[in-house]
Amino acid sequence: MKIIILGAGQVGGTLAENLVGENNDITIVDSDKSRLRALQDKYDLRVVAGHAAHPDVLREAGAEDADMLIAVTNSDECNMAACQIAYTLFGTPTKIARIRSEPYLAIRDKLFIDSETKNSDGRPRGGFVIDELIAPEQLVTAYIQRLVEYPGALQVLEFAEGRLSLVAVRAYYGGPLVGNALAALREHMPNIDTRVAAIFRQGRPIMPRGTTIIEADDEVFFVADSRHIRAVMSEMQKLDNSYRNIMIAGGGNIGLGLAKRLERTHSVKLIEHKYERAEALSEQLENTTVFCGDASDQELLLEEHIDQTDVFIAVTNDDEANIMSALLAKRMGAKKVMVLIQREAYVDIVQEANIDIAISPQQATISALLTHIRQGDICNVYSLRRGAAEAIEAIAHGDASTSKVVGKAIGDIKLPPGTTIGAIVRNDEVLMAHDKTVIEQGDHVILFLVNKKFVGEVEKLFQPSAFFF
Repeated sequence: MKIIILGAGQVGGTLAENLVGENNDITIVDSDKSRLRALQDKYDLRVVAGHAAHPDVLREAGAEDADMLIAVTNSDECNMAACQIAYTLFGTPTKIARIRSEPYLAIRDKLFIDSETKNSDGRPRGGFVIDELIAPEQLVTAYIQRLVEYPGALQVLEFAEGRLSLVAVRAYYGGPLVGNALAALREHMPNIDTRVAAIFRQGRPIMPRGTTIIEADDEVFFVADSRHIRAVMSEMQKLDNSYRNIMIAGGGNIGLGLAKRLERTHSVKLIEHKYERAEALSEQLENTTVFCGDASDQELLLEEHIDQTDVFIAVTNDDEANIMSALLAKRMGAKKVMVLIQREAYVDIVQEANIDIAISPQQATISALLTHIRQGDICNVYSLRRGAAEAIEAIAHGDASTSKVVGKAIGDIKLPPGTTIGAIVRNDEVLMAHDKTVIEQGDHVILFLVNKKFVGEVEKLFQPSAFFF
């Protein structure tokens, strides 16, 4: 595809890195020439310097014959205007925008429309024409909520409208499976079907086989029916008790959204350093105790019984403040700490420190964007291991004569290197993948790739031939 990316920041640059090796024609636009130069030196792509919403800049970037425009500049208004101009002047077919401002998102149904929305007279209805809208803060809020709901999980991802889940856990020394082969999992749980889809050992992927022995400190990714996740987790590791007491540092959109979601079922405390914002938060939240103060204030943490806190979640817009307050909370007795990290360079560092989970809004955004970009009826894409691997949900279309997968047993499908099929969702039924499992038309197939360079081959695998209608 010919794709224009507006914005060469962390998201734009990472997105270009993901797409440039997949035979896509990438053009990236930014007003910062040094950023563009750095990207052009690293990747095979075209760059255009200028304001991302200016018609002449979009024309120079090739909006007239582009397949897709992805607006991820730091300005919501620029992203909105660029999508509208690309639609009005150039007829760009697919327009995706990152929108972060809560006031815009609150009226998204009135403000944004897709290219197909028409009035009764057949003319486009008023509003900014954006085909897909990405709201990173809402994605991160939902992601953290899932981590809270599944104590001990490093990552929790949903497929097939929540029917199937992928969960990553760390295998602990003395845990039920450490030292045992994967084939023993069925003996431990004869009534629950699950499958280990990927294992990362010291940062490197291991293809899971029945004879694979799980070692302490392995990151184990498994798939199961969402209803059975807790049961499977209890076998994979010593299950943490359900979280009850939550402390949130930072009262921005993520902190507020998280408190709203959790206050009905948890005891929530929120620390916000700006007095006016703290007052506003206390009015919007019903069962959350709001404090005005510094989350790195030892006396405040002590007074609020940090040693009785099950999870301390730092979600301010300052990476350093998040890291320091989380390390302090952990030292003072918080059982688990989660930290929001904007800078990708910090993510690996903090996970080697005494921080349990580092959350990257960039990776959440990239996953959502890739879901809309991938071809071959790919309906979900998640970045795993901070972008090193991917989990993909693809829908099988066609029949035995038009499809490379429909009507074939999984063991007979030639998958790209480092690719495994973990599970299939057929209507409301969740099926773990086995060599003899035959894929049917309409199946949702969950695949894992430890090497992203084969994504294009997976897409082609699930594209029916031109004779299929």
